[in-house]
Amino acid sequence: MRIIHMGTPFFAVPALDALVAAGHEIIAVYTRAPKPAGRGKQLQHSPVHVRAEALGIKVFTPRTFRDPAAVDEFLAVARDCDVAVVAAYGLILPRAVLAAPRLGCINIHGSILPRWRGAAPVQRAILAGDAITGVTIMQMEEGLDTGPMLAGHETPTAGKTSGDLFGELAALGADLLIDVLAHPRAAVPQPEAGVTLAARINKAEAHLSPALPAAVLEARVRAFNPAPGAWLEIGGERVKILAATIEPGPAAPGVTVDDKLGIGTADGILRPTTVQRAGKPAMPARALLNGWRVPAGTRVA
Repeated sequence: MRIIHMGTPFFAVPALDALVAAGHEIIAVYTRAPKPAGRGKQLQHSPVHVRAEALGIKVFTPRTFRDPAAVDEFLAVARDCDVAVVAAYGLILPRAVLAAPRLGCINIHGSILPRWRGAAPVQRAILAGDAITGVTIMQMEEGLDTGPMLAGHETPTAGKTSGDLFGELAALGADLLIDVLAHPRAAVPQPEAGVTLAARINKAEAHLSPALPAAVLEARVRAFNPAPGAWLEIGGERVKILAATIEPGPAAPGVTVDDKLGIGTADGILRPTTVQRAGKPAMPARALLNGWRVPAGTRVA
């Protein structure tokens, strides 16, 4: 098939590779425009952009499809296109773009729809304590992830970070995509019951307030690993918590219960196991404590 691939982060790269490996012709890749990054604020191409250029595929980077010129350009590219594959692209597609390819646009979405429509389905599933999440291939329409479903695959969330799930769901989605293209099937409307919205992550949510239950804090640690990174203040210094366990037991919220970084919460103890100080690499908590004494009774906020 002649395909346009539309995606931006690493989540969308396995689908691009799978399409190429399956012998499809990628006539163009659409991705978000380069953004300044790092201390030097150099323009940085998206992971999809980098991979497409390595594969010798023409890349387009419109900043918005509200610009009629960007829509006209897409319509010209899609004139001989069978289908557009969209995965975490990041731009809203207007009706003219959705309808341009012969078979329309299909999306790889990181949840089992209709649960967690929207921008942050993986993180929201972890934060909500969902036992199961997954990936859905859907036919796109103008609504927010409201289109009919073509295929889906579930996976457990227990013990997984958002980084773990992004990698797993990207691979599952790529495999499902190739199967859908090879074996067309009728799209099934989404159920009306069970709709939830996955709002964008607010960085303020990454603060590990000790006033919250330990299980809630541990879920935040996993949901915000690798980004933006859950954090709390120890001795007035902000420290990211990249992994943690929870333990039962009475403890005063916001006070360490021992010299091994056990932190009292609303209903138990949060024990960080992987941490990162500002400007430092991630390390086991025991390594941090080798050079930084945090005695029992230390206030944590």
